[in-house]
Amino acid sequence: MTYLLALDQGTSSSRSIVFDEKGHIVALAQQELPQIYPKPGWVEHDPLEIWRTQLATAREALAKANIKAGDIRALGITNQRETTVVWNRKTGQPIHHAIVWQDRRAEATCARLREDGKAELIQARTGLLVDAYFSGTKLKWLLDNVPEARQQAARGELAFGTIDSWLMWQLTGGALHATDVTNASRTMLFNVHTNSWDSELLALLDIPDSLMPKVLPSSTHYGNVLPDLLGAAIPIGGVAGDQQSALFGQACFKEGMAKNTYGTGCFMLMHTGKKFQTSHNGLLTTSAAQVTQQTEFAIEGSVFVGGAVVQWLRDGLHAIKGSGEVQALAQSVPDSGGVMMVPAFTGLGAPYWKPDARGTITGLTRGTTVAHIARAALESIAYQSAALLQAMSRDAVAAGAAPVAELRVDGGACINDLLMQFQADLLGIPVVRPAVTETTALGAAYLAGLSSGVYASTTELSDMWRAERRFLPTLSASRAAELMAQWEHAVRQTVLD
Repeated sequence: MTYLLALDQGTSSSRSIVFDEKGHIVALAQQELPQIYPKPGWVEHDPLEIWRTQLATAREALAKANIKAGDIRALGITNQRETTVVWNRKTGQPIHHAIVWQDRRAEATCARLREDGKAELIQARTGLLVDAYFSGTKLKWLLDNVPEARQQAARGELAFGTIDSWLMWQLTGGALHATDVTNASRTMLFNVHTNSWDSELLALLDIPDSLMPKVLPSSTHYGNVLPDLLGAAIPIGGVAGDQQSALFGQACFKEGMAKNTYGTGCFMLMHTGKKFQTSHNGLLTTSAAQVTQQTEFAIEGSVFVGGAVVQWLRDGLHAIKGSGEVQALAQSVPDSGGVMMVPAFTGLGAPYWKPDARGTITGLTRGTTVAHIARAALESIAYQSAALLQAMSRDAVAAGAAPVAELRVDGGACINDLLMQFQADLLGIPVVRPAVTETTALGAAYLAGLSSGVYASTTELSDMWRAERRFLPTLSASRAAELMAQWEHAVRQTVLD
């Protein structure tokens, strides 16, 4: 039997999964990752803790699978994107905590870029909107605020990387300073047309190019793991940021195929093939995982609060004791009774981009119960995702392509049948849940398997993909449109003009 090892380094945990060549999970290990909040709006991780937990879970997964490192054909890495690390090339020590993708401290730099009229240039080169979400302005903050950082960078003593780069540096004992195109495309410093760092954007943020990692395709031989870490010199064969990895793990290889990941937030990506397509509906253009030097793209939208609304029902409202209770509570009423909830706890993301929006619950009557609110909370995840897909379909039609025909789903909340059925009803297209829902890690394993010869092509991977359940729409198009109109009305009430 051939095995592949996926390292899945996320915001809240580090995980490692051993897959067999059929894409089945053999063993899984996970450790939580502590969150650090130095100031309001600031979020950090300890890079050494990221490395410690990731290595520990890799060793644990191999032990659970009862196999040796020599039985692993290749290793793939998928990671939380945009999170920024800078370290000393000689000592390997970080100069500061990692600045996490959620962190907003670089907003002042972004405001200046927008005021200076640089937003259009940045979007044209990178596909991204100017936002503190991305790595470039976080890197500038580190250079500007960590003592001696600028001087060290000028002498070529420092290395920058997203979490994939940091892990590869550690896995190879400092022999490899690299990243893949998907992670590079989230920095706001990478020209996605040429697959290279953009000298003009680096200069704009005063970032020396000596800091930057080498950029490679998502599926290639990066290097080998030091034998003493896991027991053998396992080839590193695949790397992709978590959302592009999930798109790959869902076998969405062709233009017009889309997936939605239902996690703490929701992340929807639609493959656009070799076409760079600027969104006119509040979405981002990003690099899709690439198995060759050929550029491939996706349109992406993010919902800030997805499954987190269920955590709020549990921890804030105390409506439920455990997240698993929400479906039964929501199903105890036939509908939301006219209640609409917009969980804009931290503003609204795509396609609205309303950072000042705040959460609302509307349509309350004397007959409203906590069950109606629970149902409205669940349905809010579907409404937000439907708004994303409608924006994507408008972009697709404007580009002369067909609208999305089905939505493949993954992530923790996709196990909720009520939510998935309501999602299909709103969209008017099938919502398809795969047999293996660990698609982020699976994508990394697939990328590693392609480069190491386990798989011959993406066609073989498409043939392996299996659906566990298809949710077909049951509402009329007119009723779905009516519900979406009610949702948009509720969204308008979240912002006080």
